Amino acid sequence: MQQKIIILDFGSQTTQLIGRRVRELDTFCEILPYNKYPEEDDDVIGVILSGSPFSVHDPNAFQVQLDRFVGRKPVLGICYGAQYIAHSNGGRVERADSREYGRAILTSIDHSNPLFEGFGKESQVWMSHGDTITAIPQDCRVIASTANVRYAAYASESVPLWAVQFHPEVYHTSQGKQMLKNFVVDICHSRQEWSPASFVRQTVAELREQLGNDRVILGLSGGVDSSVCATLLHQAIGERLTCIFVDHGMLRKNEFQNVLDAYQGLGLHVIGVDASEKFFADLAGVTDPEQKRKIIGRDFVEVFNAEARKITDARWLAQGTIYPDRIESLSITGMTIKSHHNVGGLPKEMHLRLCEPLQWLFKDEVRRVGRELGMPERLIKRHPFPGPGLAVRILGDITRERVRILQEADDIYINAMLNYRCEDGELLYDKVWQAGAVLLSTVRSVGVMGDERTYEHPVALRAVTSTDAMTADWAHLPYDFMAQVSNEIINRVRGVNRVCYDISSKPPATIEWE
Repeated sequence: MQQKIIILDFGSQTTQLIGRRVRELDTFCEILPYNKYPEEDDDVIGVILSGSPFSVHDPNAFQVQLDRFVGRKPVLGICYGAQYIAHSNGGRVERADSREYGRAILTSIDHSNPLFEGFGKESQVWMSHGDTITAIPQDCRVIASTANVRYAAYASESVPLWAVQFHPEVYHTSQGKQMLKNFVVDICHSRQEWSPASFVRQTVAELREQLGNDRVILGLSGGVDSSVCATLLHQAIGERLTCIFVDHGMLRKNEFQNVLDAYQGLGLHVIGVDASEKFFADLAGVTDPEQKRKIIGRDFVEVFNAEARKITDARWLAQGTIYPDRIESLSITGMTIKSHHNVGGLPKEMHLRLCEPLQWLFKDEVRRVGRELGMPERLIKRHPFPGPGLAVRILGDITRERVRILQEADDIYINAMLNYRCEDGELLYDKVWQAGAVLLSTVRSVGVMGDERTYEHPVALRAVTSTDAMTADWAHLPYDFMAQVSNEIINRVRGVNRVCYDISSKPPATIEWE
């Protein structure tokens, strides 16, 4: 039986980071809504309660039946989770005199407690809360404090329960990984069996059993997720996999042919469909970003549907959906962050069942699985690229000319990254999580080229560093690189006379502009 940690999500923006930290400990975990603790939990070795945007005193605050697992499984409450445990068990939570956000120093650490094994005398942590615990349950004792927060961490003396008001999952908590290791490995006794190799072995076996001798159709995008999904399926069922790659006309320069050539090298059976005329016609005059996504998603299904119908013996539709896609598409608060092109399916009349072999993986895990499968690095290291393509990197309506302009600028930018080596010898492209150019087609700026005045479009360059795309910071690109790229774009791309660089982080901005 595979062990797992259950993470109950109370709506925190960093819940997925908790999941990633647990997976980094080679331990499987599942993020569930706060009220969906499993009925059968024999395989659960521990429970983590996430933070939340709510106060425990809010009438709409999320609540959970703690007695379903407290006392039965080791439990760790984080931020709201810690406050909820205290509030529900005779403690007291009150509005803090001032909101506590940012760095704090953990002191008075009880080093005899297993949660703080390996900690120094003091440790930096990251706070993010408006309420604070002013009294803890009678069976608990304080195990760490900060200058402003007496009950920064507490533990029960009668059951395996720990709670912290800081966020161990974020980068700024210096020993957060150590604390989570102490909980997951030492307290919950994880066997640390979750690895790319074990995932491949188990998934291939499951796919063979699930799919039998059936034929499977997979929609390829050229990205790492669908590529790894295709390779994994090919290993499981071989020639019974048929891949369809739809060109909506808004891919990167030469992307359609380059991707087809790459897949041929992997031995995959891929059908390429150029449907750009349909997509451009249906997007004509549309400027709303969400509407663009919906039109592209609808048209993709129609085109895919028409091609898939030709494969009369297909029984399954495979998708490269990964874990963040499923969580981000609909949060537990009911608010959609954005529409994902691959969270959906074909019309019901096709009677295809859905197969999503990567649905439990984070992006970095997908890449690790790709390496385990022996895929080429050029496919594994590819930056994420939005399903709607350049349509959501062109502000305003979509035309072939605007796509041409952006393709040329983007091609210069990405190729420059692929050829620029940093001082440590690593390619700049590999240091960046995601990069791309954005065409501000609704804006024109004044410029001078030669002796002539120009009135053309600005291009914005975007590059971010991240580990999972849930949070991201702008990449500090070398000045000489930026000067080279700006000069080359302006000189070579007709229709552009200004290049800007986006220095916004996520949050509050998103990685894509639309």
